[in-house]
Amino acid sequence: MTEKEVHRCPWCGKPITFEGNPYRPFCSKRCKMADLDAWFREEYRISSPIWPEEPGDTEPYEKEH
Repeated sequence: MTEKEVHRCPWCGKPITFEGNPYRPFCSKRCKMADLDAWFREEYRISSPIWPEEPGDTEPYEKEH
């Protein structure tokens, strides 16, 4: 018998295992959809620009790479 690694659902915090879970890293379809809804409502933000602000300006990209 092998021990299953226990993780927490990023939305509700419920303890889960990834094995056999089609909604991983979430515990259920409900939590997965709630997280997706938060992205759609722009509740999550990326802290710095991914793309240059002006055409031809590559400074933000070059600093990270």
